Amino acid sequence: MRTIDKLLGAHIKLAPVLVKRAPTLTLAFDARCKSRLAATLDSGEEVALLLPRGTVLRDGDVLVADDGGLVRVVAAPESVLVVRAPDVLTLTRAAYHLGNRHTPVEVGTDYLKLEYDPVLADMLKRLGALVDQVEMPFQPETGAYGGGHRHGHDETFAEDYALAQQVYGEHHGHAHHDHAHSHGHAHDHDHGDCDSSCGHDHGHGHHHAHR
Repeated sequence: MRTIDKLLGAHIKLAPVLVKRAPTLTLAFDARCKSRLAATLDSGEEVALLLPRGTVLRDGDVLVADDGGLVRVVAAPESVLVVRAPDVLTLTRAAYHLGNRHTPVEVGTDYLKLEYDPVLADMLKRLGALVDQVEMPFQPETGAYGGGHRHGHDETFAEDYALAQQVYGEHHGHAHHDHAHSHGHAHDHDHGDCDSSCGHDHGHGHHHAHR
C-alpha cells in the first residue's frame, strides 16, 4: 500500500498534463480535515494518508506519494445548504448568526454554504434568508473557528442558542422555555487528526430552562 505524505504548495507549478493524468482521491469535507486516513483512490487503489497534523485538503490540491507519484484531490458532492438573501443586510445577519455558532461556512460573492442542518435551515429562514438543500462540493473557510468551542457565558451565543433551541423544539413538537441560561464550561481537548477548522464542537454547556 502506498503512503501519501506530502501536499504540494500552491507556489509549486506543475505541467497541467501531469496534474490531469494523476489519479484522483474524492473526499467529503470531514475526511479532508483528517491528517491520518485510510482511503481509496477513484481508481480503486487503497492508500494511507499521513499528512502533517492540521492539514485541510481542498479541491484541486496535489499530493505526493512515497513512490513519487501524484494524486489530485477532488471535493466530493455532499448534502449542503445554500443560503441567499434578498439584500446584503439579511445575508450579513445570516453570516453573523452562523459565525456565532462556530459553524463552518463557505463564503461566496452572493451566497453562504454550510453542511445540511434542518435546525439551522429554519433559523436562517426566520432571518429572511432563502435556503436550498442541494448536493454540492463543500469548501468552507479554514482556520477561523478557534477550535469550535462554544463559550456559554457569551450573551450573543445565549441568544442564538435560544433561537436555535426554539426552532429545534418546534421541529420535534415540544413546548420549550421562555428564556435560557447558559452555564458553559470550556475545556482544552486533544483534537487528534482533525484540524480546528473542521469546526467540531467540544464545549460542555449546561443549559437550564425557566418558565
